[in-house]
Amino acid sequence: MKRLGRRVIACAVLLLMSVGIAAAAEDSSLSAIVPEGKWEVAVEGLGFSDGLTLDRQGNLYFSDLKAKPAVIWKLAPDGTKTKVAEGQSRSGLRMGADGKLYACGSGKIAVYDLADGKETILGEGLQPNDLTVSAKGMVYFTETGKKQITMLDSRSKLVKAVDVGINKPNGIALSPDQSVLYASDYGGLNVWAFKVQEDGTLSEKKALMTMKAPEKTPASASGDGMTTDMEGRAYVTTALGVQVFDKDGKLLGILTKPMPNSPLVSVGFAGKDLDVLYIACGDKIYKRKTNAKGWGHWGQ
Repeated sequence: MKRLGRRVIACAVLLLMSVGIAAAAEDSSLSAIVPEGKWEVAVEGLGFSDGLTLDRQGNLYFSDLKAKPAVIWKLAPDGTKTKVAEGQSRSGLRMGADGKLYACGSGKIAVYDLADGKETILGEGLQPNDLTVSAKGMVYFTETGKKQITMLDSRSKLVKAVDVGINKPNGIALSPDQSVLYASDYGGLNVWAFKVQEDGTLSEKKALMTMKAPEKTPASASGDGMTTDMEGRAYVTTALGVQVFDKDGKLLGILTKPMPNSPLVSVGFAGKDLDVLYIACGDKIYKRKTNAKGWGHWGQ
């Protein structure tokens, strides 16, 4: 019995050591991408920030959903903030290959001409939460209440469901080569991956990434906004912080929230060299320098 007890203790110690080693390796992988440091405030005094995206010059675009009226802003790499458009609540933003800003919210898919801020409605009567747009002009958006991912052809205006069944599809992004589309589940633990077909439809659905969840809500990580970098890594905003995965779906680590009690809803790269990671966290936007590089969803 004593020998058996010693063996049990030894196995337990080895198990704890292996868990510790795995956690250390995970943290090491993340620190190589995002050096140790703190989040810095990039913008404050907002109502509720959301919809982070970038353009080719490294400008950051975002929405203030609780401003009266709601506003879409542009933040230049030097910190200068200018108004792009106002009057409509747009929770999702993404720059297109045509240099126009695509947006969703209030039941609509819209596009803005940045030269004059003119808005053109591409689709309405919808339930969009977040969106991304391919270099071919295919707008993919999550309709959380419908458990659906929908595609809108920006040229023909054709709207088509391309996936149904994720519990609460929320954040959405493309891989750098645009061959894979990712969607996070706000009501589960997975980020789902799809192969993008030549006609824009999706296939080969699989639960590629598993997000960590808080102990009090073990069935849901609250996967929200997401982006990808030039190496194909995915950055997903969750209840625990920004969870970073490699292109094979391995969790590299978690960047904790700067404000524990503020909702973390959106993430994106911008900056002169496209290497600054930004997050929308309540009434502020924070930033952090990285060793990674973002890219525009218009293509590499």
